[in-house]
Amino acid sequence: MERRTIGAAALEVGAVGLGCMPMNWAYSGSRQRGGESLRTVHAALDRGATLLDTADMYGPFTNELLVGRALKGRRAEAFVSTKVGLLVGDQHIVANGRPGYVKRACDASLRRLQTDVIDLYQLHREDPEVPVEETWGAMAELVSAGKVRALGLCAVGARSGRRPGARLHDGTIRKLERVQQVFPVSAVEAELSVWSPEALEDLLPWCEARGVGFLAAMPLGNGFLTGTLTPGEGFEPDDLRARHPRFTAEMMAANQPIVVGLRRIAARHSAAAEGAVVTPAQVALAWVLSRGRQVVPVPGTKRECWAAENAAAAGLRLTAEDLAEVAELPSALGSWD
Repeated sequence: MERRTIGAAALEVGAVGLGCMPMNWAYSGSRQRGGESLRTVHAALDRGATLLDTADMYGPFTNELLVGRALKGRRAEAFVSTKVGLLVGDQHIVANGRPGYVKRACDASLRRLQTDVIDLYQLHREDPEVPVEETWGAMAELVSAGKVRALGLCAVGARSGRRPGARLHDGTIRKLERVQQVFPVSAVEAELSVWSPEALEDLLPWCEARGVGFLAAMPLGNGFLTGTLTPGEGFEPDDLRARHPRFTAEMMAANQPIVVGLRRIAARHSAAAEGAVVTPAQVALAWVLSRGRQVVPVPGTKRECWAAENAAAAGLRLTAEDLAEVAELPSALGSWD
């Protein structure tokens, strides 16, 4: 697989990563199977998808434990990204950015991941009661201690409640400017997909101008852009999509033209590939990859077959005609808050 670099330290990863969250958290609990998840991680590594993205809150904790088991004997092949800053309680999630907590949380993540060093340690959310510079300073000390190689920050958008004229990621960029004064930001993780392209306005250009890597979260639109979801089929109660306005039966049906467009492009490439099948998901990932050399899509999955399909998207090159066609697709309907 093509390799891409993250941040000024030029950390190398496969062009497509693997989001591990669905293996233990937020998606269809009845379909979460440890054995298949382990095979999924191995399938990704076998195909060069080296960036494994997890967090201590996924589970909580169980996702890091699973990744740690999957990496036994294969740690050198992987680039491990995990996150800190959120605590999961009974029916609520709270931020904790206190320096002492950050350092304890890092040690706990290292134990669960069964590794001596975390390749990318990301601040999941800012603690409103702690200056972000203090939290970031504690994370920087972990780099000095050799426990972490590089630091990243997860962007938080707010589509509702913004002041007139404000862009989605204005707050994140202000935060990035602040922490950059303390210690270099190597990567930003934020949503970017065909149906959620807002990061292209300002956040991705900010990263490009400073040599900061961009990890594209939800590049398949939480599964919608794969074309495998049926409007009205419903989701399990523990699936985050069961409560998402864009995943009502009405909104899924209204947004089908986006999937139809991706299928049309996929069909052209399949016809030209002489037997190989190109999928809408691969077209969606190839579009994200085309946004810049520092962009690494991190599609989440718990299925071995999807991990293999996603990794293969790194070899798909969209033409100027394809990109123009994607640009002409209708904007997604429905709130994403």
